[in-house]
Amino acid sequence: MKTTVIPIVASDHVRHEHPHEHDHEHGGEHRAAKAAAAALRIPLTRRELLRGTGVLMGTLAFSSVLSTLAPSRAWALELQGLDTHQGEVVLAFTRQLYPHPTLDNAVYALVVKDLDAKAKADPAVRQQLADGVKQLDAQAGSDWLKRAPADQAKDVAALAGTPFFNTIRSTAVVSLYANTMAYAHFGYGASEGDGGYLTKGFNSLSWLPNPPPAASGPIPTDS
Repeated sequence: MKTTVIPIVASDHVRHEHPHEHDHEHGGEHRAAKAAAAALRIPLTRRELLRGTGVLMGTLAFSSVLSTLAPSRAWALELQGLDTHQGEVVLAFTRQLYPHPTLDNAVYALVVKDLDAKAKADPAVRQQLADGVKQLDAQAGSDWLKRAPADQAKDVAALAGTPFFNTIRSTAVVSLYANTMAYAHFGYGASEGDGGYLTKGFNSLSWLPNPPPAASGPIPTDS
């Protein structure tokens, strides 16, 4: 029997009907959420889902803004570089690294998605992630996912600075936040939904008067 779920994908940015309109009210947030939901609206059959080496599956929370706009609350991520358990551990590790209690696992799955792509493309990354998961499981005695959250947090902190930790951290800091689903969750609207106002003229100091020379202090000279 065919099963339809929502594969995890993410759009690079939100498209606005009025690009020059800075809407700070709910309209901007609604457009960001609609764009996030549109990024998920792709059918995936059960056969297509099982072609990879693993799969992550979940359900959007009823309280999630995405659940009100997505065509289905079920989501899935096909893995081709990691197996299912490795993907689940990496997701749980990322939740401990960047904890947001009300943020859906579907958004954290975007980190797994990008790490899975790196693992598929680079055998060294694949081995590094596999070894890291194996180390966590060994520390837990069997399955790290069954470890208490407080103990998981200690395990994550203990690995700070290791290649495994740095690979997940450096990917998560971008993949977790620079996507339309995160924008919708955190309530970014209008221009903020495209990543903020930093590159929209607010990083220019031309509106400030020129400071007097004395404000810059002495100018270094070669002795």
